[in-house]
Amino acid sequence: MLAFIAGMLNVIALLGFEHHTVSHLTGATSLLGAALAAHDMPGAGHFLAIIGAFVAGTIVSGLVIQDSTLSLGRRYGLALLLESGVIALAVPLLARQVSAGYFLLAGACGLQNAMATTYSGAVVRTTHVSGMFTDLGISLGHALRGLPVERRRLRLCCLIISGFLCGGVAGALGFQHIGYDTLLLPAALTGGASLAYGLYRLRELRRA
Repeated sequence: MLAFIAGMLNVIALLGFEHHTVSHLTGATSLLGAALAAHDMPGAGHFLAIIGAFVAGTIVSGLVIQDSTLSLGRRYGLALLLESGVIALAVPLLARQVSAGYFLLAGACGLQNAMATTYSGAVVRTTHVSGMFTDLGISLGHALRGLPVERRRLRLCCLIISGFLCGGVAGALGFQHIGYDTLLLPAALTGGASLAYGLYRLRELRRA
């Protein structure tokens, strides 16, 4: 679900008025370098703000969750609620073509990406898939050599890649019909996940 949400955010940002990605910093860093080389200080400031917003999201996650390893019992509900609110706030800004909407989306992606970067000993990124494709290729190379393949890791890679791709398709289709209001879906999904996690934690506390 998190990869699906990130896929939606990224494709809508890409199709939007700025045509920039927000779920990862590779493109933003390259464009920052190009802007600096061209002495385009306003452009450099814009890309630096996107990078800064993403990093700010990761900082917020570190403050709220205080760990990068997925472990039930931590304050994921609050982190998801914050992400939901940030995405919802971006909608009216983007509709008015205010660049701050892009910064909010980048911050939401940074927050989400930092929520749980390690799962069962495996490094997991839900807002970009370069690492997933790399791990997938390594696994296939091992299989061709007859070496053992960690099937659980392989399934996780395919799941995240599929989720991100499906989010991109859904985001693009939604953007064609209702524009930036499509972002209300990932806002609702993260908000719903926050509520579900809160109810789970409440039940666990009552059992204790």
